Amino acid sequence: MSPAAAAMSGCAALPRHRTEVKKNIAVNSSDEKVLAFVQEEILPFVPQPNVMLSVATINDSQENSMKSVKATMERQTARRTLTNSTQMIGSLFASVNLAKDLSARCKGRALQFTDDEIQKIAQDLENVLQNIYDDLCRIPASALGSKAYMDGMYHESHEFGDQMFSSLPEVAEYIEPLYDAFFCPLTNEIMTDPVTTESGVTFERRAIEEYIERFADNSEPVCCPVTKMPMQSKTVMTNASLKSVIEEWTMRNEAMRVRISRTALSISSADTMVLEAIHELKLLAKLRGRNKELMHKIGVTRFLARLLDNHNAEIQCGALELLCLLAEDDEGKDIIGKTKAIDRTIKLLSSNTTDTSHAAICFLLELSKSQLLLEHIGSTPGSILILTAMKINNSDDPIGAEKAGAVLKNLEKCPKNIKYMAESGYLEPLQSHLVEGEMQNIRKAYFFTSSEEMQMEMVRYLSELVQEQELTIDINRSTSEILIKMAHSCNPMVHKAAFDVLVQLSLHHPNSKMLVDAGAVPVMIEELFIRKVDDEPVNSMASAATVLANIVESGIDPDTTVVNKEGHVLTSKYSIYNFVHMIKCFMPDNFNLSIIRILLALTALTKPLATVVSIIRENHRGHAIIELMSSPTEALGLAVTRLLIALSPHIGHTIVERLCKTQGQPRRLVKSISHAGRITERQAVLATLLARLPYRNTSLNIALVLEGAVPSILSSIKEMQSGIARSSRHAVQFMEGLVGALVRLTATLYSPEVLKAAMDHNLASVLTELLGGAAGSDEVQRLAAVGLENLSYLSIKLSQPPPDELLSKKNNILKLLKDSKAHSKKSSQHQVNVCPVHRGVCSPPTTFCLLEAGTVEVLLGCLENDNVRVVEAALGALCSLLDERVDVEKSVAALAELDAARHVLAALRQHRQNVLWQKCFCVVEKLLEHGGDRCAREVTGDRMLPTALVSAFHRGDASTKQAAESILRRLHKMPDYSATYVSMEF
Repeated sequence: MSPAAAAMSGCAALPRHRTEVKKNIAVNSSDEKVLAFVQEEILPFVPQPNVMLSVATINDSQENSMKSVKATMERQTARRTLTNSTQMIGSLFASVNLAKDLSARCKGRALQFTDDEIQKIAQDLENVLQNIYDDLCRIPASALGSKAYMDGMYHESHEFGDQMFSSLPEVAEYIEPLYDAFFCPLTNEIMTDPVTTESGVTFERRAIEEYIERFADNSEPVCCPVTKMPMQSKTVMTNASLKSVIEEWTMRNEAMRVRISRTALSISSADTMVLEAIHELKLLAKLRGRNKELMHKIGVTRFLARLLDNHNAEIQCGALELLCLLAEDDEGKDIIGKTKAIDRTIKLLSSNTTDTSHAAICFLLELSKSQLLLEHIGSTPGSILILTAMKINNSDDPIGAEKAGAVLKNLEKCPKNIKYMAESGYLEPLQSHLVEGEMQNIRKAYFFTSSEEMQMEMVRYLSELVQEQELTIDINRSTSEILIKMAHSCNPMVHKAAFDVLVQLSLHHPNSKMLVDAGAVPVMIEELFIRKVDDEPVNSMASAATVLANIVESGIDPDTTVVNKEGHVLTSKYSIYNFVHMIKCFMPDNFNLSIIRILLALTALTKPLATVVSIIRENHRGHAIIELMSSPTEALGLAVTRLLIALSPHIGHTIVERLCKTQGQPRRLVKSISHAGRITERQAVLATLLARLPYRNTSLNIALVLEGAVPSILSSIKEMQSGIARSSRHAVQFMEGLVGALVRLTATLYSPEVLKAAMDHNLASVLTELLGGAAGSDEVQRLAAVGLENLSYLSIKLSQPPPDELLSKKNNILKLLKDSKAHSKKSSQHQVNVCPVHRGVCSPPTTFCLLEAGTVEVLLGCLENDNVRVVEAALGALCSLLDERVDVEKSVAALAELDAARHVLAALRQHRQNVLWQKCFCVVEKLLEHGGDRCAREVTGDRMLPTALVSAFHRGDASTKQAAESILRRLHKMPDYSATYVSMEF
């Protein structure tokens, strides 16, 4: 037999299946659906196993020409009629009938057709089969569960002939059978490069060459591994025909495997079948690009996006890995971009399963290589936030962190994604692109023409993030330098954009300190003091002033912050003088507000405070500041008032003088603090200003009285005490300011207008009520005690001795009505109260007597307060009753009845301040001197008093030491030198 004949005989063998067809294998119901569907809907239209294949081989002895023998296949059509009447099933029937007609034509007129006609019919038949497949793909998966549909295509027997299938590869192997001629006798694998030896047997080139190589050093002839016949020549020839047939079979086999797997994905509800189909598709996708194209064409790529919502983590992971393979070409990326795959993948980034999370990030990395999908990925809610979190937490998942960083790097090619990253707290891309000033890829894609334009875009993003999104952004040194450089630019647009973002960024204190280090202060000072921009001078200066105010308020050291080349600093007279002289009523409110903020921040330090005070006093700049206090802009009015409060201890009389000379003041001030509705911060601050200005300024106090301030203040206090006023976080400050404004009047009672107002409104009773108010703050109690002290010292002057006849008449009336209760009311109308302490007629409204007002007991209660200032003020008011101008013995008697010694000694034990010691010792000394044995026993019985006296004698100031020494003598703890001197006189 010739080699050619041997080859022909070997190739003409029946097809064989690599895996024997299993019979009667039990499979689950879902797999049965798929396999039955394939057997009934696909197998009737594909080649059957009884097809004969003939292959032509090459004969070396002939004319070195290759003659191919075409394989002829006889297609059998046996299709069961369906009973379903739906439109899709009807379309399937039409396609089946057309396929039968084409098959019948081939059988009946096979000898009459030309080659072209046969090819045309074969092409038509292939189109019919494609239509059947497309119709099947359009059937929804839910339709498989309907009884009507299943009755038409599913039977209990899943046999095709006598055979059943348990897996998808068996189905594909049955549809596209393997032939013995495809297998290499040496490797028993399908050949990819078949070659024929002189023995006529075909082998895989690599296998036969290695076989021959083993005999290279052997003198024995090489024998054919199949025929065992010696081979005279070691030359092999390519079997082109067989190679072509194998390649065609491979392409058909892979295409059929893709279609079968696609069908399994569509109609199978079993996880195992879906996983098998995904695994099969992954293998095919890795083999060649044509398989991927087919998957795109028949909808595999689009269908996989739906599987990402599957409950099975393995299916999700497998679908992601397959999508990653399919996304390697542009067509795949385009199809995926039109599905919801990206959104679902973002969700899977946070999967608890590490494999799924890694598959998702790998898939996302592949997608991010497409310029068209960058914005889609970045704009997906949560995408960049999750990616940045993965990148930051690299210790938890180093692999995921590395992939996430690569994805973010790709996403930076889209400018909008840089903004999204900054919103998610990932600022490095924005700042780096701002510093670099150029991004070639971005400019090409988004038509940026210069680095300046790109910088402008980044600056706008920064401004939007800080202003609109209200994000706190920490900038680095390089970004600060670039922004400052842009702020110094001559380009108006660049100049404005830089200042806008600097205003927002400097609000964050760490950024302000970074700007100082980068040299921002000299640029802002130049903008304020020197530079003049013709187009928008005020806006530029206002922005510079705002940035500088933010910087000064951030807590920097102004004493070391240089503002120019001459070495001036923020606290130097040069700087403060310019700041003060820039305050003008005609300037915009935002500009004036920034300058006031700068001065207010500087006055918190001793040195600049003295400079500000000196400049305002010398240059008469207070009028503009006073006028701005009434600005309709809330923030400006608040800032100016706070500045005046800070300056009032130093130039309070100057402020009062200019306040009274300013047109409309202090009428507007009184009107502003009049309570109406909810208490505002501005009302509270204005009331505080009134309380802080010098108390003994008669001009202001008279002006307040004439403007009706007293009834307005008392009305507001009453509303707050009764709860009519709505609660506010500024209520306490407002109340303290009102009481302080009321108390300031008690410092100028020598003025007739003020005295009359105090009498008319019974200030003694009002302050007594405030002193004992349970809801009042410590400051309210302190202020009330101070006001009562001022009123009490005036009681000595206001109390007048009654006439003798009035006293006589009073005694007679008392005797006549002693036993008559019926006339008690009438007698009370003529009763005159004579104060034993002041030795005259007293009443709370007219003489402000503390005894008549019942204030003493409340003052003694205040001695138990933990606040030393309240205790000090209460002792001051009590000491007014022990003045030399009153009847001290009667006063001490009144105090003793209220157990004053115990309260005073308790306060002495609790507090150890010099001023407090001095006032306590004053009361104690008077009690020892005029209180009799009872007070003496109570005072000397206190064990802590000697210790306190000794401590005060050693550590107290001169007045305290003198008071302590006087009591120690009375307690016989020190020698009485004055008594010794007198005895020597005698």
